[in-house]
Amino acid sequence: MSEVKNPVLPGLNQPAPDFEAKTTYGVKKLSDYKGKWLVLFSHPADFTPVCTTEFIAFAKHHPEFQALNCELLGLSIDSYYSHVAWVRNIKEKFGVEITFPIIEDLSMKVANAYGMIQPGASDTSAVRSTYIIDDKGILRAMVYYPMTNGRSIPEFLRLIKALQTSDEHKVATPEGWQPGDQVIVPPPADADAANAREGEGYECVDWYFCKKDL
Repeated sequence: MSEVKNPVLPGLNQPAPDFEAKTTYGVKKLSDYKGKWLVLFSHPADFTPVCTTEFIAFAKHHPEFQALNCELLGLSIDSYYSHVAWVRNIKEKFGVEITFPIIEDLSMKVANAYGMIQPGASDTSAVRSTYIIDDKGILRAMVYYPMTNGRSIPEFLRLIKALQTSDEHKVATPEGWQPGDQVIVPPPADADAANAREGEGYECVDWYFCKKDL
């Protein structure tokens, strides 16, 4: 196994690291997802309880991701054969079919490119990291969880909806935003724009804090 160094994280709003890897659905490359959003997520190991709950949740929400023009792609530092056996076990024991690919990353090449290996948490397993990549291949969000605690899959759905809303309408979204809620108007760029803000028809608490309906 290659030596583990301090992780080098990819940059937000920069092109996501390219990859080509064997998966349970054949060889996959980042370019295969061009034109679609992608949730790339790592897990510590196959046949572990917390990871099993996460994969079941991702599978159950897969159609909701697809409705957002988004696909799912899992990864762990396990073999293709381990992945296949685990997927079959989940279907047999839990009645849930895993309908998205899982990367075999025994070389840790993809994991290292994305900063999934965290010395101090584990030197040979990927932590629970999640990367949201947009339809142009740009990394838009990274979320890390510890080994002991599972992710909330609905939060990633919410975040993708928020990111897509921000892109389409050039707005920001407040804490806990859900579709249908008001959005935040970007602050004025200069003093003249700040003076004019109150007359622009927004719901304002102050010149820098204004909301609107979409």
